[in-house]
Amino acid sequence: MKLYTYSHSSATHRVRIALNYKNIQYEAICLKMDDDALHAPEYLKKNPQGMVPALLDTKADVMLTQSVAIMEYLEEKYPERPLLPPREDIAGRARVRKLCQIIASDVHPLNCYRVFHYLRDHLDADMDDRTDWFHHWATEGYVALERALTETDGTGSYCHGDHPTMADIVLVASVHRAMRAGTDMTEFPNIRRIYRTCMTLAAFQAAAPETQPDAA
Repeated sequence: MKLYTYSHSSATHRVRIALNYKNIQYEAICLKMDDDALHAPEYLKKNPQGMVPALLDTKADVMLTQSVAIMEYLEEKYPERPLLPPREDIAGRARVRKLCQIIASDVHPLNCYRVFHYLRDHLDADMDDRTDWFHHWATEGYVALERALTETDGTGSYCHGDHPTMADIVLVASVHRAMRAGTDMTEFPNIRRIYRTCMTLAAFQAAAPETQPDAA
């Protein structure tokens, strides 16, 4: 496996956790978000969006993009140490995917680097305005996620039950970035508890942005 990665990309953070959790060895190819290499024709063939992550399964000669799709692929190909409930638990699998999408579909797209760059370069938003933007959309998502974890059946030591799932991976990557940005997490006790539980696991620790070779 070859992973095109950037230490502080939340989406790539998710994939690193999934690879680690499933004990899949990979080669990290580090690219910065403003690196010209992301927009080079050679890389655009790998990922037409010019973003990370991109994962090359060298054995199958399969190139994948989009972190949730990559996690689904890894789950299908490497079912050991599963990140979804059993196939017969259709409702549980849907719940895990729902929890993932609260962050991956509704929060992250508003708080990714290219949005920040657009706010800065085209709307003249200063750092304070961009920080307020980040906190607002992160908090909106965490309110919904906390409610889902509190008011629906299925939450255990982790987002769903007592084993990590994709939902925990997405939560950890998001919360790590939010805490780094100074988002107030006081009102989200379940999210904070699950984050702390996940961070006792080696797979999550080894994927943290500050432990990566390109960390700054």
